[in-house]
Amino acid sequence: MSSPIERTGTTQRWSDTVTHNQTVYLCEVPEDPKADIAGQTLNVLGLLEARLKEAGSSKSRILSCTIFITDRAHIAKFNELWDAWVPEGCAPVRACVVADLLNPDWKVEIQMTAAAA
Repeated sequence: MSSPIERTGTTQRWSDTVTHNQTVYLCEVPEDPKADIAGQTLNVLGLLEARLKEAGSSKSRILSCTIFITDRAHIAKFNELWDAWVPEGCAPVRACVVADLLNPDWKVEIQMTAAAA
């Protein structure tokens, strides 16, 4: 008997979240591509936190995270906001990659995996 796969916000191309075996997979991009790195980062972190909550998880249960950022010059500001957002003692495994994102105005995209509650 296989475990069910639960999807939310599913379109032809992607789902907002996918949960399987008590593990939540999600990815977010900025809603306002014209915002600066701080605005885009805070927006994406807020979207991820809401999606985690909807999936029965939280930011303290993030297992791993891949951050795609378009400019090395933005990493200090991103890290400042990230460090304030992640609960003390709950830092996930993390990779940060300088990338050319699909929308040229996006400055950050975050993909993560979390344990469901």
